[in-house]
Amino acid sequence: MATKPEVKKKLLSRSERVKCIDMHPKEPWMLCSLYSGQVHLWDYEQENIVKSFEIVDLPVRCVKFIARQSWFICGSDDMCLRVFNFNTMEKVACFEAHQDYIRGIAVHDSLPYVLSCSDDMTVKLWDWSKGWQNQKSIKQVFEGHTHYVMGVVFNPKDPNTFATASLDRTIKVWNLSSVVPNFTLEGHEKGINCVEYYPGPDKPYLISGSDDRTVRIWDYQTKTCIQTLYGHVHNITTVLFHPDLPLIVTGSEDESVKVWAMSTYRLETSLDFGLERVWTVSCKGDRNRLAIGCDKGSVVVKLGKDTMTYSMDQNGKIIIAANRDILQMNVKNAVGEISDGEKILLPSKELGTQESQPKKIEHNPNGQFVAVISEGEYVVNTALAWRPKTYGECIQFVWSNESGGYAVLESSTVIKIFKNFKPKKTFNTPSPFETIFGGPMLAAISEDAVQFFDWDICEKGAIRKIAARPKQVYWNENSELCCLVCDTSIFILRYNREAVNTFLESGEEFPDEGIDDAFELVDEVEEKVRHGAWIGDCFLFTNRNQRLNYYIGGEVYTLAILDRQMYLLGYVPKENRVFLTDKERNVVSYQLYLSVIEYQTAIVRGDIEGAQKVILPKIPKDHRSKVAQFLDGQQLKEIALEVTTDDEHKFDLAIQLQKVEIAQEIAKRVDNKQKWKRLGDAYLKHCNFVAAAAALKAGEDLNGLLLLYHCTGNKPALQDLAAEAEAKGKHNVAFMANYLCSSVEGCTRVLTESDRFAEAVIFKRSYDPQNLSGAIKQWKTSLGTAKVASCIPDPVDYPNLFPNLEMYQKKTEEEATAEQEEEEGEEKKESDEQEETKDETPAAADDGEAEKSAPPAEAQDTETPKEEEKEEAEEELEEEAPQETPKEEEDDEEEDAAAEPEKPAEPEPEAKEEKPAEPEVEELSDDDMDNW
Repeated sequence: MATKPEVKKKLLSRSERVKCIDMHPKEPWMLCSLYSGQVHLWDYEQENIVKSFEIVDLPVRCVKFIARQSWFICGSDDMCLRVFNFNTMEKVACFEAHQDYIRGIAVHDSLPYVLSCSDDMTVKLWDWSKGWQNQKSIKQVFEGHTHYVMGVVFNPKDPNTFATASLDRTIKVWNLSSVVPNFTLEGHEKGINCVEYYPGPDKPYLISGSDDRTVRIWDYQTKTCIQTLYGHVHNITTVLFHPDLPLIVTGSEDESVKVWAMSTYRLETSLDFGLERVWTVSCKGDRNRLAIGCDKGSVVVKLGKDTMTYSMDQNGKIIIAANRDILQMNVKNAVGEISDGEKILLPSKELGTQESQPKKIEHNPNGQFVAVISEGEYVVNTALAWRPKTYGECIQFVWSNESGGYAVLESSTVIKIFKNFKPKKTFNTPSPFETIFGGPMLAAISEDAVQFFDWDICEKGAIRKIAARPKQVYWNENSELCCLVCDTSIFILRYNREAVNTFLESGEEFPDEGIDDAFELVDEVEEKVRHGAWIGDCFLFTNRNQRLNYYIGGEVYTLAILDRQMYLLGYVPKENRVFLTDKERNVVSYQLYLSVIEYQTAIVRGDIEGAQKVILPKIPKDHRSKVAQFLDGQQLKEIALEVTTDDEHKFDLAIQLQKVEIAQEIAKRVDNKQKWKRLGDAYLKHCNFVAAAAALKAGEDLNGLLLLYHCTGNKPALQDLAAEAEAKGKHNVAFMANYLCSSVEGCTRVLTESDRFAEAVIFKRSYDPQNLSGAIKQWKTSLGTAKVASCIPDPVDYPNLFPNLEMYQKKTEEEATAEQEEEEGEEKKESDEQEETKDETPAAADDGEAEKSAPPAEAQDTETPKEEEKEEAEEELEEEAPQETPKEEEDDEEEDAAAEPEKPAEPEPEAKEEKPAEPEVEELSDDDMDNW
């Protein structure tokens, strides 16, 4: 049963008429030559024009990449060939090549040769190694056609031969060394517009398209037409064989592109993008992209799927399909040392050729047999000698877990099951199935669900029906875990064999949805999985983000980041490596120790003791950090701390487990500031302030030290911190430390050192106004502009603008005097206490000693004059104070004098506080305010 090829549009651009398209062999680029005389270089993956070349004002009918030189060559209606460097856009050459319009160009794969054909009925061979000159570079001229030569193409299997198509209704095959054609193919009723060779090694075919609206396939060895394709209703303009898929693509002036099956020559699909007449098609098999050029623009489609056909057994034997050829490679035969991500040189061996393109290759579970599934059929071969074991018709083929057991989907409702390569039973499905998957159970995909059947009793009904449409179903080796790979996520299921056996023993009929307890959902992981494989309880997979990951125990770990799309071949336990390949069959590998997987599997299953004692010693020390990360994810942090060899991870675990002693050892060994800071925070949580201070100091965490010293009231430490922060230029910490220590000078010094003179003045005005003048002078000096500096008043020059300054100074003096008196009073009190203590001594004490201990009379007498002097000084100060009162208070002096006799002899402090301070500010003149 043939399947219609999938077609997905990737790029559509509208432009002038596109006469020719060529695709780069490696990069996602295509060249479009336009009827308007331009050549556009497109990136069809990014969907934008990379470069645009203005060639000539006439049509450019053909263009080709010369990729190895970073050139492209084009031919136009001015009969000239032009060569450009598509990287630098430099014109390499331009010369007249023919005497009429140039219709086609072909580039040799290895030699410096280019063929061009023209309406002058000639074909010319050019050798660019001679300098791209008209006469010197021309190597050969081929004449023989009697009408326009419309196309020319090299034979990929024999680069010394080429074919030409002409409007004289013939195809001629030539040799580079002879001007006489080898032979001529005739059969078209009208002129031939295009010709192409079959790229595969197995068929000597040519394909041609003609104005007679037919496409003919020729065998150039027998020189006969073997097939004629009918379907187009207008002139055929372009034809090609798909390089990878068994498809033929044709384009016509009837505005359609038709895709034909290579094996049956039946029409598979017809494409019409509304861009009118089709003139050219081009294809590169490595990306399955098909480019189409039309009257109104160009379009790029993805034809088929970007998949590879391959299989690898557990011993590293790889079977891979290259078109219809089956190749074998073995990782044991790798040349040179194998390192992660590096290309492995593997010699290949050709096993045979299939009649049709293989769609799937799959080893059976023990690796003894290999099934090759093609369109509508399958062949089972022995893996060792590659001899056919059995074959048959099928839509899908899957292996069971038993040797020689498999199933085929013959139709959407019929599944045939085989045992020991012999038919066992035919199962008529209850509903149509699209796909089947093998393994311990037979899984079948319908429109709305996946159903699991027991291989022996599938006719009784489904063991379980799950509402999902997985793209792949993977089972692990012991048949306990199953992975359903869906579009955006994967589901890990656990198969409950005991529940299924119990139900089967009961003899009950199967419910419509199957046995409820047959499967248990273990986890759902949001991953777009491309390919996968089980290793024990570890699910290894590649995703669409080009990462090689593995899932185990509810966590996903990244093994490698890939630089391109890779296909997972599998895991070889003996090599401890995961192997992958790309579309060019370049094999790479990454190391993954089996002992690591076994250890993780044992931990997930709860066998911690066995994992620690038996498996852990087998794991190399340089891989134990990876195991510790896994244990950390499983919340086994104590064991992870013992296992890990990474200081970074060990420090994190020690902090989390509050084992600060281990963390301190690592911090001392590594001497990392960040680690010391984290250690200091850990000590603070345990209220070990001394150790926290030491750790924070080692980590130079000045902010942490500031907080710690402030909270603990450690003023000497704050003073030291202020000096250290000031020396290291940490002005914020230095200022705050000085502020907490009440060091006005320190705060001012920090502000001035950090060039914050304005803030220093404001700070001085608030906390130290008597020294304000010095700060203002520094501010003025820093400004550097006399005009601006003159606007800042100085209390020395403008005392009237600082009305409370003298009062503050007097108040400060009074406070200082009060403090001095308080200190002296405390000293006197202490001396009195000492005297009382001495008076209480025993009477037997010596009279001389008593006299010595008693205060001298002269000292007692001298106390009275000192107190009297202080009182006189205070009275004088009070007498002078009214002289400095503002003029606004002169009217109240008489009332104060009248009330004076009633006051005590010494003026009370309340009299000072009644002096109003703000009236002076209110009566400032306008000039004073402007100066301020």
